[in-house]
Amino acid sequence: MAAWLMRILPVWSRVRLGSVAGARFVSQTPSPGAAGSAAVSGLSPVEHSDDHGHVEVSVYEKNRDFHGFHKDPQVDVWNMKVAFFFGISVAIVIGGTFIHYLPDHGMRQWARREAERLIKEREAKGVAVLDGNYYDPSKIILPSAEEEK
Repeated sequence: MAAWLMRILPVWSRVRLGSVAGARFVSQTPSPGAAGSAAVSGLSPVEHSDDHGHVEVSVYEKNRDFHGFHKDPQVDVWNMKVAFFFGISVAIVIGGTFIHYLPDHGMRQWARREAERLIKEREAKGVAVLDGNYYDPSKIILPSAEEEK
């Protein structure tokens, strides 16, 4: 991981600094003298009228803090809070519980239990816990010297 970071860090910093080096930062906020003017009213949207003369007004004109859940501002805020509560809080709790109770990945717990069982079994028989030979040498059939030539 450290080797990968050492390799990628110089490239990442050059790319990031390279894109910012030529940028000119300009404030988009209105001047203090224009504090009374509304930013939304300055951008008047195209108003569409139907056959009966009714004018369609943008939802953003009525509610500048529109979240897209409902046209009524109070219901919109309440629906937004409920959606974020269930979407984030409950998802983290249920998701974390689900991940915690997933089955043993890679059978690590089984391997440990099996190793402990074999150690107890070998200690009870009086045999060495670890042996230098992986296979039993008496069961290995080697070719004779004549067959090798």
